[in-house]
Amino acid sequence: MTALRQRMIDDMRLRNFSAQTKRTYIRYVAAFAKHFDQSPEHLGPEQARAFLLHLVDRGLSPSTVNLARCAIRFVEHVTLGREWSTPYIAYARREYRLPVVLSPSEVLRLLDAVVNLKYRTILATIYATGMRSSEATHLLVSDIDSERNLITVRQGKGLRDRHVMRSPALLKLLRAHWRRERPVYWLFPSADPSTPVGISTIRYVCKRASVDAGLSKRVTPRTLRHCFATHLLEDGNDIRIIQELLGHRSLRTTARYTHVSGIRIASTASPLDRILPPIGSDKP
Repeated sequence: MTALRQRMIDDMRLRNFSAQTKRTYIRYVAAFAKHFDQSPEHLGPEQARAFLLHLVDRGLSPSTVNLARCAIRFVEHVTLGREWSTPYIAYARREYRLPVVLSPSEVLRLLDAVVNLKYRTILATIYATGMRSSEATHLLVSDIDSERNLITVRQGKGLRDRHVMRSPALLKLLRAHWRRERPVYWLFPSADPSTPVGISTIRYVCKRASVDAGLSKRVTPRTLRHCFATHLLEDGNDIRIIQELLGHRSLRTTARYTHVSGIRIASTASPLDRILPPIGSDKP
């Protein structure tokens, strides 16, 4: 390990970055150095600009390009103490796409298609609480508060704790899972009880279940989180409560679900209905 990489790691530790952020930043800075076969110490804003254009040419998403920019900015601003990157390199404009949302009946078909009780319980937990995959897989047995009907999500995105509800239907699944697996520490352990089940495993199970359920939509565990928020909104729940349950810092992030609430959109009358009779009507 080079001295620069170690210093960057130490700087990220001082900032209390999450393990995922640290891995991502190191990966993109290493790719930046490898692209020019030189240490970042010897690279300037023109090289950073060329590298980001290289990522764009490779077809990487705007979010990925922006993440690489943040990684380079960190090593330049914080680790090397330079100030050149921000004014010279603009952020890529992110595309806005509506998330895929299943109907309640489609969610039920998806869950029914998962034969393994542990994996069905994990997916049901994501849908019932709106947790991220990483949050659900890292639940501890002690995080389930049966007395208060709450589940504690520890150190979620942004290293923030929060509470989510524990529904009676989910409790039934969790108890069945506990009786079968008898977990001691991790609620959903992997084959090695000292580690939680992997996120990639949950992605595979979800993809397999969507095929077995005959769903035409592209479904991932994150889809169930989108379903949680959208279905709560369609049931008339306050958007600020949904914001807290999802762990969003900004209400603007949660407000995107107002654009995918199918019931609200479908129930809105079109102005065409005012001037044309409905199909099948004999009226002129």
